[in-house]
Amino acid sequence: MTMKRLINDPYDVVEEMIDGYVRAHKDYVKVLENDGRVVVSKKAPVKDKVGVIIGGGSGHEPLFLGYVGEGFADAAVIGNINTSPSPEPCYNAVKAVDAGKGCIYLYGNYAGDVMNFDMGAEMAAADGIRVETVLVTDDVVSSENIEDRRGVAGDVFVFKAAAAKADLGGDLDEVKAAAEKANANTRSMGVALSSATLPATGKPIFEMEDGDMEIGMGIHGEPGVRRGKIEPADKVIDQIMDHILADMPLESGDEVAVLVNSLGATPLIDLHICYRRVDQILEEKGVKVHRAYVGPFATSMDMAGMSVTITKLDDELKQLLDHPCDTPYLTIK
Repeated sequence: MTMKRLINDPYDVVEEMIDGYVRAHKDYVKVLENDGRVVVSKKAPVKDKVGVIIGGGSGHEPLFLGYVGEGFADAAVIGNINTSPSPEPCYNAVKAVDAGKGCIYLYGNYAGDVMNFDMGAEMAAADGIRVETVLVTDDVVSSENIEDRRGVAGDVFVFKAAAAKADLGGDLDEVKAAAEKANANTRSMGVALSSATLPATGKPIFEMEDGDMEIGMGIHGEPGVRRGKIEPADKVIDQIMDHILADMPLESGDEVAVLVNSLGATPLIDLHICYRRVDQILEEKGVKVHRAYVGPFATSMDMAGMSVTITKLDDELKQLLDHPCDTPYLTIK
């Protein structure tokens, strides 16, 4: 299979992507002069505000750099394709955005990210800067133990809640608590219809027969719960929602935020058909959708597939998700 990607040197894709991103969105962001893997808000550091730092491997755009901007993240640390950033950029991001109230690291629960961001936090601590961490663990099928689960598209809601609390003047403990609350109330599950292709090899990350799908597969190709032939959208969404609602039961009168996310190659027409079924299921249960997002928010390069994220809301989480922000890939007025 020929790789259908528009790139130059496959070993320069991350640097060229960051360069192009900053050129396109120069009113919002810049790259650190001393570290080309740290994208920083033009407004950072913000006086009397906790610094919000997100990050992880490339290939999931607009996650992470797409959410750096006013009222959202102050910086994003960018690793290689599907690879955690190294500790030094994690540390450099802290030095760039700390305004005296400390910083918070927010990222998906992957071993390499945990190790390297922790080392960045230790380096910052040596400089007297307090850094706290909240891991996103929204993928319901990745483990029976919530603390061991991987983070997927639920990152967006967790990042948003923490960033809003920081923008409202919360201290580091309050920002961390907001992130933890959002994470505890967020569940996601996806389906893959194809593999992504790695630029360096031109080959798929994993093998999948043409016409197959895998329910519950992760954004790096981690195993799901069932592989079989592609089924109609409603049947796929029913299976996904069964898993999500079994893990986080909802009752009539509850309010939620919903994200129907493309993994890269699935178009908006398909996503809205999927959202239609999600909304029908919630409506039947008497659950109100407070906010809905449909589109590519946390992708896996050119993977065909999608995911559903549900966040159960209370008054605080509604306020935080509604709080204004302005970034290249998410704006709330």
